[in-house]
Amino acid sequence: MPTPFSEERAEQISRHLKLLTFLFVIVPIVLLVVFIEFRFRSIEESLPNRAPSVRDEARQELDKMPWHPVTGQRLYVPAYSHVYHQKGEPYLLTVTLNVRNTDMDNEIVVTSVRYFDTSGKELRSLLQKPLQLAPLAATEFVIQRDDKFGGSGASFIVEWQAGTEVNQPIVETVMVDTSNTQGISFTASAVPIRETLPASESSSDPEGEEPSAN
Repeated sequence: MPTPFSEERAEQISRHLKLLTFLFVIVPIVLLVVFIEFRFRSIEESLPNRAPSVRDEARQELDKMPWHPVTGQRLYVPAYSHVYHQKGEPYLLTVTLNVRNTDMDNEIVVTSVRYFDTSGKELRSLLQKPLQLAPLAATEFVIQRDDKFGGSGASFIVEWQAGTEVNQPIVETVMVDTSNTQGISFTASAVPIRETLPASESSSDPEGEEPSAN
């Protein structure tokens, strides 16, 4: 049978092992987690904080077009100011419309950005003047979470033009909510509904009728 001395010795060894485990395993893990969190916060704080729809050298508002348009599009972009969950209750979302110029050499001009609700009623225009995007530049338009007027079937109509043939821009919406313990986010892409043509091409005779001979 183990003696009281041996039991006491075993308890001491067990306490020492627990202490060593705490000092050399638990404490370093906690310090590592704190260090990583600190580094992430430092990196986040060092990033430039740009407000949505910022205007700078790469995103300039224009009083007039810098060239005669050669190509362009009218785009339909789905948006969801809320989705439904549980028993059909609306779940409010923040909507960001993102327009990216994918051409590396040429600028494009966003001429119109309009926001529509579920019934197809235009709620407002988000662009007061044509907005020129430099090569590879992007811009954003935000519908805040508490703006409930768009609904689950909201949409944007975005129009853009260019003075030469360019890569088509990427236009999409990002829906996000992080107010609850479990966040939600998803995207929707634009669909072209019209290829816009310069005035000289769009003013041709209707139905392709040929001029009558004299």
